[in-house]
Amino acid sequence: MKDTITYSQIKSYIGSTKTIRSTLIGLGLTKMHKVVTRKDTPELRGMLSKVQHLVKIEE
Repeated sequence: MKDTITYSQIKSYIGSTKTIRSTLIGLGLTKMHKVVTRKDTPELRGMLSKVQHLVKIEE
């Protein structure tokens, strides 16, 4: 398993719930198509699974 994970936001959060928006901000995704690389942890994987319909994971 790699040490880092790269992901980006591919869909807008308009119309989503407040918790989905908060999760995206917690992931560091504040704009469309922004690419973020972080250390791969179970907590991060859980957040990504919650917003999997809005993000693209590049491993």
